[in-house]
Amino acid sequence: MRLIYDLVIRIYYLLILAASIANPKAKRWIAGRRGLLRSIAETVDPGVPVIWFHCSSLGEFEQGRPVIEKIRKEFPGKKILLTFFSPSGYDIRKNYPGADYVFYLPLDTRKNAKRFLELIRVERAYFIKYEFWYHFLAELHAGGISVCLISGIFRQNQVFFRRYGGWYRRILGSFDHLFVQQESSLDLLASAGIRNVSVSGDTRFDRVWEIARGIRPDPRFQSFAGKNPVVVAGSTWPADEELLARYINESGRDVRWIIAPHEIHESGIGRLEGLVRLPSRRYTRLGEEDPGNARLLIIDTVGLLSSLYQYASIAYIGGGFGKGIHNTLEAAAFGKPMIFGPRYTKFQEAVDLAGRNAAFPVSNYGELRSAIDRLLEDPGMLKTSGESAETYVKSMLGASSRIVDFTLKSQGG
Repeated sequence: MRLIYDLVIRIYYLLILAASIANPKAKRWIAGRRGLLRSIAETVDPGVPVIWFHCSSLGEFEQGRPVIEKIRKEFPGKKILLTFFSPSGYDIRKNYPGADYVFYLPLDTRKNAKRFLELIRVERAYFIKYEFWYHFLAELHAGGISVCLISGIFRQNQVFFRRYGGWYRRILGSFDHLFVQQESSLDLLASAGIRNVSVSGDTRFDRVWEIARGIRPDPRFQSFAGKNPVVVAGSTWPADEELLARYINESGRDVRWIIAPHEIHESGIGRLEGLVRLPSRRYTRLGEEDPGNARLLIIDTVGLLSSLYQYASIAYIGGGFGKGIHNTLEAAAFGKPMIFGPRYTKFQEAVDLAGRNAAFPVSNYGELRSAIDRLLEDPGMLKTSGESAETYVKSMLGASSRIVDFTLKSQGG
């Protein structure tokens, strides 16, 4: 089975290499690994121990970040190494000040894993959520280096639990401990004979709560909103925007709209401007233009969404008419009721929020219009839905502390 794994890894590399001719993300993936081990050798002192955090992309980084920052606070003298698999995480967080070193993860071959751990004196390692790289985990285990999984989620359809999944289950044996988000994951792992597991919860709750408590209002957004109800639509895709634009054009309500598309490019921004008949402004032009009579503000830059929900009366979470909804917790941490499309059931927090009447799934335009109208016309419902969202987030805090306290205690740290 290992030979098959190694073959798949090499085929994956060749596919990415081929795709890099035309795909910018694949090109960055290849370029980021060119000369990587040499760069590590030139940058990292192999005599100084480091604590290693590995995540796939930006979303997983946000799950690991509260643990990184708690470790940094507890042990300010320790060196922190952060690695990414994906360019979308590395590009945005390559200058993250909470880590001393930030690199791509080399391709998971035995040679790369051995050389990586020769160059870096890893004291202990944390892999985040879905990262199960056989050779790196095997080399860590063989070297007696403690490695934990953070915020893991396991489902019955994963390869670990298939009849032919014995070899993959052995990969999980390389972890000293697995911290999972839900009891169902613990039970599933126990059924496969894996018992070094704890339900710690999801570290993202700690992160979004910290963000919400630390953000200060921006006068430009306050001026745009005025005393009007505000709908903030985050991480929207064209399917979301078509429904929202129809509501904006047809409803006649005196509402201010802030839309932050998932992908920021000129054609998409121009398309959105063309869909909406009300006056609009782009965020990057607010310094040049008074918002005046604008009713729609389009966010044409990245990095603002987590702070925008503070201005919302209602939050709309994009993606639910495509592959799946985006982050609901950022809005919930501000105590905002949410609306999202029908593809949300793979996200436990979205299911929980809907069950608490803090979020309202919709399947079509009629349901979207009804949900917005009900919330805007019923202040009591708006208030209690928002309070339910905030209470839910508060009830789920503490995963980061549980992980750090457990690992330090188990290692006598």
